[in-house]
Amino acid sequence: MHSVEQIGRYRLERRLGTGAFGTVWLAHDDVLEAPVAVKVLADNWAHRLDVVERFLSEARLLRRADSNRVVQVYDIGELPDGRPYFVMEYADAGTFADLLAAGPLPVAEALRLTALAARGAAALHKAGIVHRDIKPTNVLLRTTPDGTGRVLLADLGLAKSLAHASGLTLAAGSAGYQPPEQAQPGSGIDERADVYSLGAVAYELLTGTVPGAPGQVVPPDRLRPDVSPEVQRAVLRALEPDRERRWPTAQTFAEELERLAGEAPAQQPRSRLAGEIPADKPRSRHRGFALMAGLFVVVAAGAGVAVLNLPSSPSGSSSLRVKDTTGRVSAEVPASWGRQLRDSGWDPHALGLQAGHEPGLAVADDLSQWSDLSSDVNGVFIGVSEHGSVTTEVDRLAHSGCRYDGSRAYSSATWRGTIRTWSDCSGSTGTLSETALREVGGAAQPQVYVQIRQHSGDATARILRSLRVT
Repeated sequence: MHSVEQIGRYRLERRLGTGAFGTVWLAHDDVLEAPVAVKVLADNWAHRLDVVERFLSEARLLRRADSNRVVQVYDIGELPDGRPYFVMEYADAGTFADLLAAGPLPVAEALRLTALAARGAAALHKAGIVHRDIKPTNVLLRTTPDGTGRVLLADLGLAKSLAHASGLTLAAGSAGYQPPEQAQPGSGIDERADVYSLGAVAYELLTGTVPGAPGQVVPPDRLRPDVSPEVQRAVLRALEPDRERRWPTAQTFAEELERLAGEAPAQQPRSRLAGEIPADKPRSRHRGFALMAGLFVVVAAGAGVAVLNLPSSPSGSSSLRVKDTTGRVSAEVPASWGRQLRDSGWDPHALGLQAGHEPGLAVADDLSQWSDLSSDVNGVFIGVSEHGSVTTEVDRLAHSGCRYDGSRAYSSATWRGTIRTWSDCSGSTGTLSETALREVGGAAQPQVYVQIRQHSGDATARILRSLRVT
């Protein structure tokens, strides 16, 4: 987007996110003295009438839903260069994805939040709309004056009228949340497609991982033993590949989740969730990501995401080479670090880049302690990004409770970049480093994000030299 500072009466403050077709800005309505979100079509799509119509259709569908469980549209207009924009309510408390930055939620909280999202889907269905892309980044959290808040469904860019859904001929949805009928053009969909996606959201809130492909979902209790059989049955029913075996409506799924939440053992919620959403503090995507203290929790964008316990390294070997499931990413780590591996990839959206499923891995001596900066964990996270500037996003990261020790340039025969380092995290004696890398003399993409935790010595350069991306 060009250097626009004002759109109509809306004064732009900062970019909230960028997708395939547009950019969303936080703006201020100086007339009503209120924050709003403004979505603007990307200039490279302005000449495509079909994309323009799809963009406007999202605004119309949001307006048609007319529910306080769906993001409200306040205004619509056109820039001087002809690009359309629309103005929405601003969700100041982030998204479900931001909540997941600190790992899985308490069971009751995960169930209640999913139930609220399911009621939002039910409101869409009542208005004759199927969402087709429900996932944590599209479920927003907004605080309210009474200190509780609301759960809102957003991003209806793929939504369709149920009246026309039986004739859809194009695949849609996001990997991990996409029901099989949406991946098979021409098979037709109904509201049970959204039930599947809601089941995937519940699964991720409970386990911290995205479920595998339809029919290949690892039972939640294998990843989290305190998930009860009843909760597991409810979630796996929503994730049934055969839609005839799923919950028949989002409403019935919501009611079952609410019942189970009431029976779940009491746990301290991550937030003041009285009946709707966490309202303790607003969340910035970048800051929320940085404060999670490790990328282990975002290695969640594919099947087979359980932690693997690695065999001991060969006798006398001081290092161990690890790879992700695609085989594209590999690196050598100190042998004592290589006890557990999570090799299923990551979603670069967690770093502020374009959402998707990219190659990545996390390896450590104890991945369960990765998100606790005060723990004595040694390990590495590596994630590849095919879009955007990893350097820009890494430069924005901050770690509360840590002392920033500065940055230094890094260069090898293969990679060049910047290493940023923190220490004294909540009294820890170890260090945390964040690194953005580009290939020497190569194309702008791919870029690589590396996070290293270590509590004795400095293996950073050794690990980076060993890094291979194909």
